[in-house]
Amino acid sequence: MDSTPTPSSSSPFDMVSSALGRYIPCGGAATAAGSADVQGDRTTSPRAPDNAAAGRQDQILGAVNLDRDLRVTRCNLDAPVFAGLDAAAGSRFVDLLPPGDVPTVTRRLRQVLETGEAHVARIQRLRRGDGSELVVSLSILPAAAPEEGLTVSVIAMARRLHLYAAETAIGTSLDIGETAQSLAESLLAWGDVAAVDLDFAVWTGEGVTEQAHGRIRLRRAALVPDRAWPEGYVTPGDDLPTDASRLLAQAVRRDDAPQAIVIPDREAVERILGSPRVMRALVPGDPSAGVACIPLVLDGAPPVVLGVAEVWRRADSPFRDSELFDLQELVARTVHHVDLARQHQREHTQVLALQRRLLPRTGGDTIEIASVYQPATPDSAGVGGDWVNSFPLPDGRTALVVGDVVGHGLGAAATMGQLSMEARALLSAGLGPDEVLEHLDETVTVLDDAESGLAAGYSALGSTCCIALYDPVSHHVTLSSAGHLPPVLVSPDGHAGPLTVHPHPGLGAEFALREPFDVHTFGAPPGSLLVLYTDGLVENPALSIDEGIGRLADAVSTVHPWDALQQAARRVVSALAPVHQRDDVTLLLARMIGYRKGDTATWRLPARDDAPARARAQVSTLLRRWRTRDDTLDNVSLLVSELVTNAVRFASGPITVRLIRAGHGLLCEVGDTGNGRPRLGRGGLLDDGGRGLHIVHRLTTRWGVRWTDTGKVVWAEVAR
Repeated sequence: MDSTPTPSSSSPFDMVSSALGRYIPCGGAATAAGSADVQGDRTTSPRAPDNAAAGRQDQILGAVNLDRDLRVTRCNLDAPVFAGLDAAAGSRFVDLLPPGDVPTVTRRLRQVLETGEAHVARIQRLRRGDGSELVVSLSILPAAAPEEGLTVSVIAMARRLHLYAAETAIGTSLDIGETAQSLAESLLAWGDVAAVDLDFAVWTGEGVTEQAHGRIRLRRAALVPDRAWPEGYVTPGDDLPTDASRLLAQAVRRDDAPQAIVIPDREAVERILGSPRVMRALVPGDPSAGVACIPLVLDGAPPVVLGVAEVWRRADSPFRDSELFDLQELVARTVHHVDLARQHQREHTQVLALQRRLLPRTGGDTIEIASVYQPATPDSAGVGGDWVNSFPLPDGRTALVVGDVVGHGLGAAATMGQLSMEARALLSAGLGPDEVLEHLDETVTVLDDAESGLAAGYSALGSTCCIALYDPVSHHVTLSSAGHLPPVLVSPDGHAGPLTVHPHPGLGAEFALREPFDVHTFGAPPGSLLVLYTDGLVENPALSIDEGIGRLADAVSTVHPWDALQQAARRVVSALAPVHQRDDVTLLLARMIGYRKGDTATWRLPARDDAPARARAQVSTLLRRWRTRDDTLDNVSLLVSELVTNAVRFASGPITVRLIRAGHGLLCEVGDTGNGRPRLGRGGLLDDGGRGLHIVHRLTTRWGVRWTDTGKVVWAEVAR
């Protein structure tokens, strides 16, 4: 009984392989090299009508048999479209490929040999003997019995099919360089060299408007194929010479309407470009080169030209009208992708500027700060809503804030900026970290319009935030968290671990019970390192979040007290951040320094009538020991006396007086158990009360109030 499978029992790929095997002549290797004078759908014979060329192009199927060493055994590439492909028997199939594609295609060929599973319809370029390339759809199938090895089908891309494939490929990235490169690669099917030159404003994301010709500036965005170019030739990233930019812009704008033009040969190119320097910059080097210039035009009133696409090829193969129409159609279909990339670049630039504006500058005398912000990769949805900030508070403490708004883009960054600025204002006004989070919680419910926010790719609801306050006198850190990952603390002896923070929902989490935000206080002696970060640094699909935080703790534990902190921050991010980021990465390192013991003094006094006199005496003695000027000594003594008098009069319980020698000033603090807020009013000279705060206001550079668990502290700063 015949065991050969019938067509009905064969797989579709077996049937295709068998059909291709019958399609290839058995009488040796058939090649089309050297016999035809046709390049794709270009002819060197006397001009044939377009419809005749189209008839020859109907034959677009070719097939090649390979042995297990990937060498050609038989082939059928007789159609004119394959002219110039050298596929002689015994030659290596990979010799038909551009060098950069050899590893990928070789891997796919061997994979089909090993697994027997076909690889279907890969868009591929094949090299002709003269160095030009042909765009094909390439499929790899196991050869049908009794043949061994592989059967490779090659289908020359029809222009309409190529237009569709190119349009689909060009819109896959929001990176402007990648978008231009995709367009240039698609244009290469019509020529030997393709370039895309964009208005400089497109690169910066600015709005492109009509400009005077003398101010036009073009930058080369893409160039294919990838090869060594002569000296002086403009390559990607280079600006075109000013006169070249002006000439190109004028060339594509006739009668105030942008349109494609063709310069047929080198003589015409020289006549138009004129300058030898411009010739070296623009002409790829072929002595008989002709070029088609197609403007990238955005429809409007008037239309706006974003740049120029150039397709160069030999003058002996001039552009036909049908080809020029195809080129214009491809550019017209894809120019909106270039504009989308421009808009993304503008938004990306704005968001980066905003986030970097919020990044901490430096520390101060009591704390050292270093931060790293690393945005997600360009093919992501855009820059995210990570934010980190640090700033000195008027009372001598330092605030460290980190947060993350859900989503990406300008809307997320705007929300991030508003929350960051509000947090700074509230902390500077003396509120505690838990009170600030309560206000931010209310703010996000007002800010967030769930429908429009989610449509724009972000939502304020669910944003996370952690606020830490460092007191350089007591060497303690007080913090509260709203759904954020716990900070990591590295002690002076190198031990590192996450701080134990009671979990709390993110900001605006209405579905959760509205519980108060917890306040946690931790010791942070001089030499300690506090680490704040966002989830992009520790999230890894292969690890749990706890393992990611553990990796961070291990990394920061190696930071030596004498290491440059900014370099250490970059080293930690480099070690932990994933290669392909799906989210922004933000890290802040804060090294605690604090005040020296001899620069601070604290006294506790009973709330009695003699308290102001006792405070003056203690302060005067200390300031003499600090060798303070007499006028400053008198001012500080009077200031402390007034603040203590107010505390005795309006509060109860013990009074705390603290004096800090900081930089170029003296910081005076008087704490009591009262909860009233001192206010400076417009009192008259004969009023019985209110003159004390006016004296405080006159003697100080600034003063204010902060709230504590037991009452309040009135602080004031005096220049030394």
